[in-house]
Amino acid sequence: MSIFKYLLIRIAVTLPVLLGVTLLIFSLLRFIPGDPAQMILLTMFDPGATVTDLDVDAAILRKQLGLDQPFAIQYLTWLKEVVSGNLGTSFRSRTPITEELWVRIPATLELAGAALVVMLVIALPSGIAGAVFHRRPTDHITRFIALMGVSVPNFFLGLVLVYCLSYLLGWFPTLGRGSWQHLVLPALTLGTGLAATTSRLLRTSLLEVFSKRYMVLAEAKGLPRSVIVYKHALRNALIPVITSFGMIIGGLLGGAVIIETVFSWPGIGRYVVDAINGRDYPVIQAFALLMAVTYVMINVLIDIIYRWIDPRVRIEEGTHG
Repeated sequence: MSIFKYLLIRIAVTLPVLLGVTLLIFSLLRFIPGDPAQMILLTMFDPGATVTDLDVDAAILRKQLGLDQPFAIQYLTWLKEVVSGNLGTSFRSRTPITEELWVRIPATLELAGAALVVMLVIALPSGIAGAVFHRRPTDHITRFIALMGVSVPNFFLGLVLVYCLSYLLGWFPTLGRGSWQHLVLPALTLGTGLAATTSRLLRTSLLEVFSKRYMVLAEAKGLPRSVIVYKHALRNALIPVITSFGMIIGGLLGGAVIIETVFSWPGIGRYVVDAINGRDYPVIQAFALLMAVTYVMINVLIDIIYRWIDPRVRIEEGTHG
């Protein structure tokens, strides 16, 4: 099967999934307590206004925002705008969401990229060391650290790093975005937890590869241990890691929502948290759609890379085709 045909099939399968995601998010938001119109009016609270005035103004604002329309009309109107490339307008700022996202996307990508580097720097050496020194002190230490990394929530780890590296030692700033020093604490917080999961997966995969017959044959030939590990074992062991890379990238973007709030990082995550607090439906819907599309694109890309790395996938497709 050609790559082009494979992409067409994946896109055809993905479109109903994206449609279902948009319908689910759109429906769930309507069950969240709180009226967006009243939330907006409360931010412009007039001390002389009465409850009746607030109700009248909220009714007028609901009509202006289209919230007085039936659910089906609201959903189809929004879906039509999305198809035309318009993600909508924010209830609170009254500016196009696409413009606000473009301003914040570089900060989120910067944080996600730095966290990915942290994850790889920690996960690859620890996963390889745990497999090479299986059931030795090094293995026990790396497994314990990985277990701690999986168990400790990101926000708690962030607070610990802030206390130790910023408050006690004064090495790094804690809030905002500026120099590379501002990036260290949020990147460490976000990348460490994912490094623990990746390290455990790589260790398990390497141990499985080490038990294969061709690995035993390579050792019997007297090849250096480093050649066996890095040239023969690591490439095959990375296949499950690469397969799960879509979830890892999703974890980076999803975890950024919490980390950006903790460290006041001006990215998409903090923007969405503010939108949730303000019941800004269009922003939340746009973010959910953006995350769904990102997941789909990453997983399609991972599948293509997987087909390139593992020839057995192409062979099996050729026999069934």
